[in-house]
Amino acid sequence: MAKVKYYYDSENLAYRKIKTKKRHKFAYAVLFLVASALFGFLCFVALLNTPYFDTPKDRVLMRQIDNLKLNYDVLNKRIEELSAVADAIEDRDNNLYRTYFNISPIPTEERKSGFKDPNRYAELQGYDNTQLVLSTTQKVDVLAKQLAIQSKSLDAIVKLAKEKDKLLAAIPAIQPVRNENLKRMASGFGYRTDPFTKARKMHEGMDFTAKTGTPIYATGDGVVAQADAKASGYGNHVVIRHGYGYQTLYAHLSKYNCRAGQRVKRGDVIGFVGSTGRSEAPHLHYEVHKDGKVVNPLNFYYGNISAVEYVAISKLANQENQSLD
Repeated sequence: MAKVKYYYDSENLAYRKIKTKKRHKFAYAVLFLVASALFGFLCFVALLNTPYFDTPKDRVLMRQIDNLKLNYDVLNKRIEELSAVADAIEDRDNNLYRTYFNISPIPTEERKSGFKDPNRYAELQGYDNTQLVLSTTQKVDVLAKQLAIQSKSLDAIVKLAKEKDKLLAAIPAIQPVRNENLKRMASGFGYRTDPFTKARKMHEGMDFTAKTGTPIYATGDGVVAQADAKASGYGNHVVIRHGYGYQTLYAHLSKYNCRAGQRVKRGDVIGFVGSTGRSEAPHLHYEVHKDGKVVNPLNFYYGNISAVEYVAISKLANQENQSLD
């Protein structure tokens, strides 16, 4: 039973019943229906956006996402397999092919450095599975760069293989002074005592003691780059560029037997032992450079000395004594 409401009539000093007009009743009914419909719609929208209520379209999309994740997992496993193969090729390239042709190995950091552009992957950001897609894309980019560097390296190896005879002729492979002309091996490569300052410093070559006028031989085929006394301390000296990253220097000569720009062969006489420049006694100071770095000449004397002679000269060269320049 509906509640009966009253109001106080002050003129007649009595309580009277409140009568609701029909139009008001209709308006209240319409308002209630509209409010109910709106509330129901909002509840429906809320349910659609919760994980507890999936539409058929949502279920299809979820299956597609799961399939994509599975495909990315398979792709990542394939990338790992290909990376392992690329690593094996890299190892053979650095430790076999490049070693055989005396080429410096390519550092792993350079092969697998990827790309440093911060905006390269900007379009992949902001998605639910960004990390998965971004990680896979970066792996593909690193592998692609690794293969590109490896391809260039093998191209260089193939080129050197075709020019093998020229390469072998260019390598400085003999002593610059013959054994029969040597008085002694004065000083080898490494830290030695300076004859003038008596300080211990790096000696970047080998000193061969011999009489003034003893012939000095080119240790490999090449082109004479310098035959002058312009470099401080070396006195009269000759620099030969052999190609393939090799360069040799012959210092303290008494006189030259070649000129700049001249092409020489291994075994050609390019000058004669002397004591010019910063020198304490007649000798030849000999250096070998590979790819711009000085290396121990002792590693290149396999062309004209026996194993016994090599062992003997090696013992003398490794003694920490006083150099002659």
